[in-house]
Amino acid sequence: MLRLAPAGARAIVDMSYARHFLDFQGSAIPQAMQKLVVTRLSPNFREAVSLRLDCPVPLPGDGDLLIRNRFVGVNASDINYSAGRYDPSAKPPFDAGFEGLGEVVALGLTASARYTVGQAVAYVAPGSFAEYVVVPAAVATAVPALKPEYLALLVSGTTAYISLQELGALSPGKTVLVTAAAGGTGQFAVQLAKKAKCRVLGTCSSDEKSGFLKSIGCDRPINHRTEDVGSVLRQEHPDGVDVVYESVGGALFDLAVDALATKGRLLIIGFLSGYQSPKGLPPVRAGALPAKLLKKSACVQGFFLNHYLSRHRAALDHLLEMYARGELACKVDLGDGSPEGRFSGLESVFHAVDYMYMGKNTGKIVVELPHSVNSKL
Repeated sequence: MLRLAPAGARAIVDMSYARHFLDFQGSAIPQAMQKLVVTRLSPNFREAVSLRLDCPVPLPGDGDLLIRNRFVGVNASDINYSAGRYDPSAKPPFDAGFEGLGEVVALGLTASARYTVGQAVAYVAPGSFAEYVVVPAAVATAVPALKPEYLALLVSGTTAYISLQELGALSPGKTVLVTAAAGGTGQFAVQLAKKAKCRVLGTCSSDEKSGFLKSIGCDRPINHRTEDVGSVLRQEHPDGVDVVYESVGGALFDLAVDALATKGRLLIIGFLSGYQSPKGLPPVRAGALPAKLLKKSACVQGFFLNHYLSRHRAALDHLLEMYARGELACKVDLGDGSPEGRFSGLESVFHAVDYMYMGKNTGKIVVELPHSVNSKL
């Protein structure tokens, strides 16, 4: 059973009792688990991260949940995390991954006021690339079922929703350009801009992705492998675009700056074209940036979700409602079209990261962690 430790100490679970109870529920807790660990700092995910096979399953404290992961999300910034760019003081080894979806298999006494064993929850917390993870109940969100679509909303959906609400100043009739529009976050930026009654352009890398973008309301997909993005923007929008939702960086960032309309806004949510480089920064023509912005009374602003966490829960709740009403598409890519096949098991996270950086994914990349025992969910 759960025994509370003295004030300030960690609550302890009697695992023999918890295991007996959870066996009855049909979801036993093992002694050991697998997880991915950053063992050296590098933007090369395969060099930085190791799969460890015999790690102890962690114990939840009083306000914690022990979650058995069913799906984990893969993000372009996972290699920034493995390179130590988010926390320069972090020293290996440390656990990899930061978003997951699973079921509660044990919990602390305080956490039991809001959650129950067997409940499906999504969370954003370090160390998600593991079979089991302990997270504070305060950072978890209950979801209706163990569906990977809910994981797509957790970081990618909320990033698009909050950034456009806070910084986009969208209004009917404005023109919005979304780069990497068929990706995990881009798909939501396209749909939310359309709901704001804007004209939406989206860059992508294949005809198949162009078709997907059309299916979610994109007015003008631009396949950058067959069309020159700069020429399309100059010819079709000579007065510029009002908002650019930019996640690629490098040459595409330069094109986006040049394409801004008077009083235009460029929102930077990433620059993935540089993440795999030693410095993490793609080269841009930044020297002329002040003059270009001044000439147009335009602005460039960054967005990092961690700085808006006070808005996260409300944003996620709203997106969950939209999805439940059928008002929002959540495209998930489980790797069925990858050379190695469907992303299944922690070892396939390496394939999923490669797949992302080859530009193969459509929608949010998700890895499934199948279980050898039956779950009620």
